[in-house]
Amino acid sequence: MEEFLDSLSGKQAQKVAWVLQLIEELDTIPVQYFKKLTNTDALWEVRAQAGNDIFRLLGFMDGDSSIVLTHGFQKKTQKTPNKEIQLAEARKRDYLNRKGKS
Repeated sequence: MEEFLDSLSGKQAQKVAWVLQLIEELDTIPVQYFKKLTNTDALWEVRAQAGNDIFRLLGFMDGDSSIVLTHGFQKKTQKTPNKEIQLAEARKRDYLNRKGKS
C-alpha cells in the first residue's frame, strides 16, 4: 500500500486519504466509495476518483471494525481485473495464516 500511495500525485493522494477518512468516520458508507466485491473471498473495494483518474484499493475485513488493505491500483476498465482480485485474495490468505487463522 505504501508503494502505491507514494506513486500518486498530491491531489490523487489527498482524494484517496479523504475517501479512507469517510470510511473510517461514517456509520453508513455510500457504495460509490466502498463496496463488497461479488464472486470473491469476501473482498471489499475502496473507490476513489481524482479528476479522470479512478483508483481502487482492495482489502478485507478483520473483525467487525478493521479493514486490511492489500494493495491499490489505477482502474482503466469497467470490471475489476482478475489479477488484482487474485493478488488481494493471496495476500488475505497470507495475512490470516501469519495471524494464526485459516
